[in-house]
Amino acid sequence: MIKLKVDLKDLKGSDVESLKKSFINHLVYSLAKDQYSATSLDLYQALSLTVRDMLIERWIETQQTYYEKDAKRVYYLSMEFLIGRSLGNALINLGLYENMAAALKDLGYDIDELREEEFDAGLGNGGLGRLAACFMDSMATLELPAYGYGIRYQFGIFAQHIEDGFQIEKPDNWLRYGNVWEIERPEYHYPVKFYGRVNKYRDSSNVMKTEWIDTVDIAAIAYDFPVPGYCNNTVNNMRLWSAASSQDFNFSYFNDGDYQKAVADKVNSETISKVLYPNDNALLGKELRLKQEYFFVSATLQDIIRRYKKTNKKFDAFPDKVAIQLNDTHPAIGIPELMRILMDNEGLQWDKAWEITEKTFGYTNHTILPEALEKWPVSLLGRLLPRHLSIIYDINDRFLKMIAKKFPGEPERIKRMSIIEESSDKKVRMAYLSIVGSHSVNGVAALHTEIIKTKIFKDFYDVWPEKFNNKTNGITQRRWLKLCNPQLSDLITKKIGGEWVKNLYDLKKLVPFAGDKIFREKWYKIKQANKQRLADYIEKHNHVKLNVNSLFSCQVKRIHEYKRQLLNALYLITLYTRIKTNPDREFVPRTAVIAGKAAPGYHLAKLIIKLINAIAEVVNSDPDVGDKLKVVFVENYSVSLAQIIIPAADLSEQISTAGNEASGTGNMKFALNGALTIGTLDGANIEIKEEVGHENIFIFGLNAAEVDELKNKGYNPWQYYNSNPELKKTLDLIKDGFFSKNKPRLFQPIIEALLYQGDRYLMLADFQSYLDCQERVNSVFLDKEKWREMSIINTAQIGKFSTDRTITDYAKEIWGAKAVPIKIG
Repeated sequence: MIKLKVDLKDLKGSDVESLKKSFINHLVYSLAKDQYSATSLDLYQALSLTVRDMLIERWIETQQTYYEKDAKRVYYLSMEFLIGRSLGNALINLGLYENMAAALKDLGYDIDELREEEFDAGLGNGGLGRLAACFMDSMATLELPAYGYGIRYQFGIFAQHIEDGFQIEKPDNWLRYGNVWEIERPEYHYPVKFYGRVNKYRDSSNVMKTEWIDTVDIAAIAYDFPVPGYCNNTVNNMRLWSAASSQDFNFSYFNDGDYQKAVADKVNSETISKVLYPNDNALLGKELRLKQEYFFVSATLQDIIRRYKKTNKKFDAFPDKVAIQLNDTHPAIGIPELMRILMDNEGLQWDKAWEITEKTFGYTNHTILPEALEKWPVSLLGRLLPRHLSIIYDINDRFLKMIAKKFPGEPERIKRMSIIEESSDKKVRMAYLSIVGSHSVNGVAALHTEIIKTKIFKDFYDVWPEKFNNKTNGITQRRWLKLCNPQLSDLITKKIGGEWVKNLYDLKKLVPFAGDKIFREKWYKIKQANKQRLADYIEKHNHVKLNVNSLFSCQVKRIHEYKRQLLNALYLITLYTRIKTNPDREFVPRTAVIAGKAAPGYHLAKLIIKLINAIAEVVNSDPDVGDKLKVVFVENYSVSLAQIIIPAADLSEQISTAGNEASGTGNMKFALNGALTIGTLDGANIEIKEEVGHENIFIFGLNAAEVDELKNKGYNPWQYYNSNPELKKTLDLIKDGFFSKNKPRLFQPIIEALLYQGDRYLMLADFQSYLDCQERVNSVFLDKEKWREMSIINTAQIGKFSTDRTITDYAKEIWGAKAVPIKIG
């Protein structure tokens, strides 16, 4: 190690020597360690602080420029940001990876080993939060004045442990060693009010006023995360809120000796930002979740208005300077909150406040599952946020009067469209509130948008067709190719140049090389290296040795019935029985890799995880099977684990029931890394098929219209069970306890869901088509040159699915926001 003495003037350079000196400086002066006492965690932190230094000047200059230009700002409100690890992404976007790796190597350290010390920031459940993180990357890369707002959960999505095949949830204490990427901003703290009552009174001018009084207040404390753009000077801000008590403890209880009660308010207050999405099966869980939603929305709007008032005295220009995007309905309470602030605090009349609100908000819908469309009990909302409930009733009253005028004599339409669901337990339909209170409503894939226009929100589309639009989701190629698959990234760049990192459509230049046998061989070797990396990980963690020459079939996503991990499991059982029936037959060897977390309260999804692990236990220990089939459930799926699995996949399983997946983004990540897709015509699969060509994707099953037709005719799963011997045998093995010999009826709820409760997601209807399609997959996989050619074509034609394109469309068509380049020096 070099001498531990550094000149401050050497610390800003990005050359190898300057980076070495900066690293040593942080190790010694920030962490008080030397080469003898430093742990791996210390070394990671010194490395991260070195990289963070390179962001700070850009970060400050970015914010100053936005003020100087008085730019219109975009505010992206999301309950989830599934960030993953920040170090690698920052190195890529700063263009520092190679120099930093060389600097560390000179000092005797390996950059990849140090990157493993970082905890994933798992502040999201799945696609919704990961999309938000990709959006932040693209907004910075496109130099848009944008901010992300969410919650700084102390515990992210739970750590998943597999014990005896069952999912066990453990706390994900990702902040146990602090987080070098965040900067606490105690100067930005806001009171957030709950409970209390609404008081109407006349002021000195005899004008009727409304105030929300006798509230319980909680403090929201800001934590900022830098979000760098790729190879530019923009570093945008993601501000996450942490809850704190408005007072540390109650002295009266303290003086009386009741120490627990003295700090009870503090503990209760901080619960709000303690954990991502509590289980809301119980009333207390529902109340905490609603508190979380309002907590971050209230703090965010106060912050937005503070920033707006720095350069504006009146609110007439608010929609010209502020665009707020609701990432699903979780932040929808922001609509009545902005109305409350404008009317109660700023003195605006209803009509003006409503005009500003509607022009400011945009709403992105992410689901078409009726049970996933948020509804809050009126009783709960009225107790927790009484002023907001009164505003929602006023919004609804004005809205329904407009509907009655537009559609006279249609009381059923009025009932259908009411923001208040008039049932025995009245509820507020947050999706309806979002539509009424926004100037834009978008779906996230072409099929999804058609479904919300023609089915889910048809009544609203009839009123406001101009509000509805499609913004097909995407992914950031910086993380999902350049960072996670460096060998493939380098091969592509050497062949076509590096413009694809900022313009993914540039990958089309690879198309001519799909027919180049030498290029195909290089492509194949990189895939094999990635498969070996995954195989090594699985051998270490699952103690299963994989055949890297087998077909790696991967299904990694949140566990849910509509995503149909169960259909995959049924296929694997069928494969197993085929091998057992005829062990000497030639089989295309297959490795099935499945990963994902089930919601803690979703018992059937957790049972599906147990079934997959039970299948794996039987299959992987059967000598008749050997290398013909391996089944692996990889525990604790995360962004970092995805970065290992996705580059290794040969086949991407995107097999949801048609008409249920809004978009999906895993399908895009796999295709970008050269995996072929087997899937239904659902979500973005349809658009991927259009881009890569029907001959380069494996499509099976009913389409959305056929699903509806079958259900309307009267779907009978028993018909498929009785007419398909392989399906019957597969289900009977589950039913008779073959995979649960100690508890023969363990998987009975799965059988009941499929046969006795209507098979809601049509797994039995699509079973044979899925088997036939997998046979086509196997046939093509045997033709190695054909498979490699198709793999290259998939990567080459996936350019549409960059979040850079998605965000460009949002900025132009919804937000009216323009790029503001940042100049340094």
